[in-house]
Amino acid sequence: MFLALLIKTLQCWCNTIKQHTITEKPNKKMELTLTEEDAAHWVYRGEGAANIVLSYTGSSPYYIGKVMRIRKSPRKESALLGVRNTLALTPHERLIWKDAHELISSSDKEIAGQLYVDHVMKPLLGSKYVDAGTHILVTKEFLETVEKNVLSQRPASRVDDSRVDTQCDFGLLMSDHSIFPHGNQESIPSISVEIKPKCGFLPLSTFISEGTAIKKRVTRFEMHQALKLQRGEISQQSVYDPLDLYSGSKERIHKAVKDLFTTPQNNFRVFLNGSLILGGLGGGAKSTDACIAKVLEDELHSVIQADDGQCTENLFTLVTEAVHKSGVLDKLVEVQKLDSIDVEGVIHAYYDSTSQQCKVCRELSEEQAKQYTSLHSVSLDESLRIVKDYLIAATAKDCSLMLCFRPRQEKESGSAYNSIYLESTKQAFDYKVHFIDLDLKRLSKVEDYYELDKKIVSCYKQMIKTDNGRNEDAN
Repeated sequence: MFLALLIKTLQCWCNTIKQHTITEKPNKKMELTLTEEDAAHWVYRGEGAANIVLSYTGSSPYYIGKVMRIRKSPRKESALLGVRNTLALTPHERLIWKDAHELISSSDKEIAGQLYVDHVMKPLLGSKYVDAGTHILVTKEFLETVEKNVLSQRPASRVDDSRVDTQCDFGLLMSDHSIFPHGNQESIPSISVEIKPKCGFLPLSTFISEGTAIKKRVTRFEMHQALKLQRGEISQQSVYDPLDLYSGSKERIHKAVKDLFTTPQNNFRVFLNGSLILGGLGGGAKSTDACIAKVLEDELHSVIQADDGQCTENLFTLVTEAVHKSGVLDKLVEVQKLDSIDVEGVIHAYYDSTSQQCKVCRELSEEQAKQYTSLHSVSLDESLRIVKDYLIAATAKDCSLMLCFRPRQEKESGSAYNSIYLESTKQAFDYKVHFIDLDLKRLSKVEDYYELDKKIVSCYKQMIKTDNGRNEDAN
């Protein structure tokens, strides 16, 4: 009965999607096209797992103050680049996102990603803090030239894994949130800080097993650091505690910012007038030593009028005040908490929503499996809701926060931005805050998230056991 209902529902949605796709019209913003001659004006800003970010250095008023995301493709799948799905989402994903009609009718995964930000994340986090961007057409020659131009700046590990997807004919254009919009104050320097806040709460779900109950006491970030260290992805564990940043206490927020500065990894970056001055471009950065700290301190003098050795500390204060005053992390953690039953509960709803036999319960004893009977007894709609909320929460746990500051001019009145006053330097600063990297998480990743969760907990518990053994030997 369940399978028949699922098949009937999928057929209904497929027919609906087919009708939407036939009549889908391109975004009007995509009428402009970037060609090979334009490539020289787009320079490497950084990259994540799926996209490369370019910033504009030319003189066109339309692109000044903009960045563009272009899609990457795995090198091992390069032979399949020309093969495109008719629809961006799988049938099961279209069931999950059935309330977002524009999203489920999209014919490309990049367009679907932009629509996801616009129609799902923006209402949850606030339109003031979210920029979904617009798509713009690009030629294959533009992308091939960009590929050559940025190659030497990309981290070697990223180059080995992926390249620019030259088969994709558009990029995502959005405001550069590391600077203020250009206008009559374009000569005023600005400083911006990008933070990956990570998950800001400890799970309390009753579906967390006895063997992984440590998740209720230790943050996911701290545990994941142990696994990353074991795998050689980092050279030193960070002392950053996300719970400090989300605490609402200025003292703890300040500590969190300072801890991020000490071990930036890929969680903390600083920009001066849009140019990176601290942190890694496309990967993790090494820990901040005295030399790196001195360079940052010197660069900050153009924005913060403090004595030598005090500019960086004042930057920490600016970030602390902006985080506290804006309240944006309260919004973020609220969305993160849509994951109310933890991946250990979600995995069961995932198998039901995709009409598969539950592989987790199959490996449990009859007594252990009873803990999850209630999850397997809910309706299909409820299973879909559980998985949808988890995927939205996963986006919120993995996004970045961009905070941008510029000195407010004495003659200025009626600024469009909120301000912070630094008593120590007698300066007022405009500031703005935006969420970035609000990527759509794919349904197929749920199993990977579940397996990663097990590895993270197992590695952390083993590290604690090893450390305890060493302490006992030392005594």
